[in-house]
Amino acid sequence: MRGASGAGGTGRAGGVMGGGRRPRALACAVLAVLLTAAGCGTEAEPDGSRATDSGTARPGGEDTSPRWEFEHIADFSGGFTDIAALGEDDVWAVGTENNGRSNAHLLHYDGERWQREPLPDALGDTDYPPVLEEIGDDALWLRPQTYAAGDGAAPWVRWDGTRWSAVPNPPPGNVGDLEAVGPRDIWALTGERTAVHFDGSRWTTTRLPHRTADLAAVGPDDVWAVGSRSTGPGTEQVHGEPYDQPASAHWDGTSWRQVETPQARFDEPVPPEPGASLIKVFALADGEVRAYGSNTFNHGEVEDEPQEEFIRLRREGSRWVDQEEAPGGCAYRIPVAQDDEGLFLDGNWFLDDGGRCLKIRRDRLPVSTGARKGSGQMLWLEEVHRVPGTDTWLGAGKVEVTQSGDPFGAPVLVRLKRAA
Repeated sequence: MRGASGAGGTGRAGGVMGGGRRPRALACAVLAVLLTAAGCGTEAEPDGSRATDSGTARPGGEDTSPRWEFEHIADFSGGFTDIAALGEDDVWAVGTENNGRSNAHLLHYDGERWQREPLPDALGDTDYPPVLEEIGDDALWLRPQTYAAGDGAAPWVRWDGTRWSAVPNPPPGNVGDLEAVGPRDIWALTGERTAVHFDGSRWTTTRLPHRTADLAAVGPDDVWAVGSRSTGPGTEQVHGEPYDQPASAHWDGTSWRQVETPQARFDEPVPPEPGASLIKVFALADGEVRAYGSNTFNHGEVEDEPQEEFIRLRREGSRWVDQEEAPGGCAYRIPVAQDDEGLFLDGNWFLDDGGRCLKIRRDRLPVSTGARKGSGQMLWLEEVHRVPGTDTWLGAGKVEVTQSGDPFGAPVLVRLKRAA
């Protein structure tokens, strides 16, 4: 579920390639070498947390770090993949069980308790857990994900706070990233080079000027697409293959226009199979647009390997410029959501508006779940979301438990707690 990317918006902790949703771990996989020192995900110290980078204690030693507290722990092995809400008493979550089948769990919270609900009859067949989308303030969409990449349209459903009903005329094919400015202004990726737009009555297909990994909607007629290109300046062949370069395009209400994007190339000798791309674009509440990616290569083929490069850009006027590097553990992190105090970053970090990099701490699982006191525990969140009209933040994912003889994944929904 993705609404606007700015304040009050929501985010997945990973990118989406056109034509199919990828998990939260995409950013970790792409930037793995860059994050070797920092780690990707939450640490597995015995107390379940690590001291934050800066500004976490007031005089007297009081900890000011935010913390994820358990909202709900499911009674099966697996994980939650999505969460969405219309209000404090109307929250939905999607989970999947590690049982070798593709069946999904749909849970609803009515303000008092979490209860499993059947998937709506009108929802199309789904090979992966279905995806929740926030469409304005009054409706949620639930859409299937399938292996097939055919041209047919699979049925979607809509929750209006009371019941599920069919979404009229959903777009054909496998939809990747979806960005909703409002119920009559929705963009979605349906392939690496195609995006569709919904105006409230019909979907219109548009052609993107480059391979696209992610979209961000700043507002009406102000949408960005980022990815990579294999032609043009900087793509001169290396070892017989083009050197892919970062690419970006802007929709101005009439057409997509490719815009000049900084190149990234390794110095000679160039390592095997190099390529640079953008995997995430993020719009702040004030309209500033940021983009993230990497300049990478195929590791293990040469002894003297260069350092991979993390690409972080921001839009300044009519051009892209380098972002200032964030401090500490936030340096190589990608934003997934924004609130009134700063940015939520992947891997459970928070960069506040004052420039402090804070590790979001977490609780440990109770021993009643089967997690032993000495077990390693890592919290992986697929989604973080602000409950509309509140300061409440919820997350969906799993705690990965490593212990001898009985490792497992505990599906968890978490709620953010900040120091008073």
